[in-house]
Amino acid sequence: MKKPDWYPIPSVSQDLILLLLAFVLGPPAFSQVPDEVHIAPGEGVSLTTNVPAVASAIASPAGPGIFRRNVDLVLVPVTITDFDNRLVNGLGKDNFQLFEGKQPQEIKHFSDEDTPISVGILLDLSGSMVSKIERAREAMVAFCQVANPQDEFFLITFANRVELAEDFTSHFENIQAKLLPLVPKGRTALLDAVYLGLTHMQQARFSRRALFIISDGGDNHSQYSEGEVKSLAREADVAIYSVGMFDRYFASAEETAGPELLDTMAVVTGGRSYTVENPNVLPAIAAKVSTELRRQYVLAYRPRNIAPDGKWHRIKIKLKLPRGLPPLLVRSKPGYYARAR
Repeated sequence: MKKPDWYPIPSVSQDLILLLLAFVLGPPAFSQVPDEVHIAPGEGVSLTTNVPAVASAIASPAGPGIFRRNVDLVLVPVTITDFDNRLVNGLGKDNFQLFEGKQPQEIKHFSDEDTPISVGILLDLSGSMVSKIERAREAMVAFCQVANPQDEFFLITFANRVELAEDFTSHFENIQAKLLPLVPKGRTALLDAVYLGLTHMQQARFSRRALFIISDGGDNHSQYSEGEVKSLAREADVAIYSVGMFDRYFASAEETAGPELLDTMAVVTGGRSYTVENPNVLPAIAAKVSTELRRQYVLAYRPRNIAPDGKWHRIKIKLKLPRGLPPLLVRSKPGYYARAR
């Protein structure tokens, strides 16, 4: 019997006993895992429309595309999974402790509702995608079929050139129409596509934001460097999710570095990267990514001693779970940049 991708945390009592029995009898082995989950790199900020906030992204004098945040209320989207990679639902506000640096913060608002998200889809159209493009189209359809009907999307394609193929729309059929005539050819300007996606996201309606990348190789044709794009990704407050389709035997140094490049961008933004060899699994993974975005927790706090110092403020989260429950994994961005004077 196939295990579900998520399960709820029941109320403590008989339901808790049943859950504990399920963990004892089921396949996951938790006995060697610590009782408490701490987030180091993996926790961060994002602003949502259903929580009152006085915060906005502005361009910094430091250069184009650099973001600083005028912080009043910091929002922290959090993904919780078990060690079988199943999403965990049913946790409450009291199950979370939030720290900025070493200082505990009061959680002012808590939500586990499915609120709308702005999503940028980045599709690789380089020549090596010829045999995979149909599965990539199916993956994008699967992603949006699971999405909130109020979500908005834009589509960026990249090969030798990076193009905004479809601007923000809540009608996914517009994006589907743009997918049909696309023909893969050329090289791979992946970093330029991510840079455009992050900067274009400043025009998003919703403050919860993510990029979803479908690619089959590393970068070999970008103007922006890996360092520039990683720096922007860390500052832009946009979670990056990716599916990389890599052959068992890589043809170039760029393709060899592809999985690590995608994984690094995911980690610094609180997203996730998947590496697959079989294009047939693309639609299932795309649906899984979309489901994860639907089932995030969102914590909000007002930082104590707010200072417009332009510095990086690290965030850490600890989980407080009922005694006897197995440990869980927590993932999100590691922090945020405050506005400079």
